[in-house]
Amino acid sequence: MSLTILGIGTVVPQQKIQQHHAALLAGSLLGSKAPAERTMQAMYRQTRIQQRFSVVLDKSQDGEIIQDFFDPAETQGDRGPTTAKRMQRYEGEATPLATAAVKKALDRTNLKPAAITHLITCSCTGFQAPGIDVALMKKFDLSAQISRTHIGFMGCHGGFNALRVAKAYAESDPHAVVLIVCIELCSLHFQYTEDPEQIVANSIFADGAAALIGCSSESPESLAPDGWSLVDQTSVLLPNSADHMGWTIGDNGFEMTLSPEVPARIAEALPSLTDSFLQRHHVMRNNIAHWAVHPGGPRILTMVEEALQLSSKSLDTSRDILAQYGNMSSATIFFILEQLFARKKLDPTHQNNNTCVAMAFGPGLTTELALFTSFSDSNERVPT
Repeated sequence: MSLTILGIGTVVPQQKIQQHHAALLAGSLLGSKAPAERTMQAMYRQTRIQQRFSVVLDKSQDGEIIQDFFDPAETQGDRGPTTAKRMQRYEGEATPLATAAVKKALDRTNLKPAAITHLITCSCTGFQAPGIDVALMKKFDLSAQISRTHIGFMGCHGGFNALRVAKAYAESDPHAVVLIVCIELCSLHFQYTEDPEQIVANSIFADGAAALIGCSSESPESLAPDGWSLVDQTSVLLPNSADHMGWTIGDNGFEMTLSPEVPARIAEALPSLTDSFLQRHHVMRNNIAHWAVHPGGPRILTMVEEALQLSSKSLDTSRDILAQYGNMSSATIFFILEQLFARKKLDPTHQNNNTCVAMAFGPGLTTELALFTSFSDSNERVPT
């Protein structure tokens, strides 16, 4: 049994900033802590990101992009807004963005909100209780008895855990209609520091929300033409890598630890992990038509491509999402899947042209893999 995807909705905040302007803004906030402007621009340019969206941005009367949440550092010890202030901003901004994503997902289905039986929320950039789940229940008048699960603070692979829970719900109840909502406001955690790892995090992360509605493959709603289903998943914790990536709560926002060794560790382990996962379904790497890789950064995408010996265009969608939106943590994978699943024509050059492998990496180091299959009158599902 699998989880059939009925609809995906993705949204970003209204205002965006070009990456070279973001580098200038970062330099102005860091003050004496900032590297030379030339160095800062080079670091931001290496991300291959063109633009990002943020809830802290606004537009002045003359059209200039401005923000008043972060003040320039006045002293060497200035760390910016407290975590409490950042969480207050999260509470005010997260619900409207999540609501917009759910509306988009519902618009892509024939379902009314009342049909939703299970709600899964996911975020690693903010906390509140009652949380986003309760806010969405009120916004959409969902049942007071709806089954709710929140996946918190897992980082970039959180969306995969939301999918895992959704699939379990669908497998246990053929009448389940599951709503996943990932909301990430990463820009609230801009760090005032000269630490290169934190500057890299400042240069990559962005804000966005995604919603996915799914049901059991045995449900009548699952018979939509050219639909996609989540067939299988696996999660692997790489040994001796716990200090390579971290996400901790500080007094002035959440702080990212990101070792330069991450891409190499992933590349070392990924071929055998991927092959053993695909062998469960008698599928090989060269039979996979679509690859949806969470773009933690350009180096990670390149290392995945090289490690798995993929074609130079295999990760075009992942690179495009990174360039146009940046890294939106757990929500990002749904932006990639939305683009891939929207394609009307599947690649005819592959034997199993109805397959998609998605992957993401997170603290631990954790590697997540998922196998999706598309089905229509001419395509059978990959065996489960």
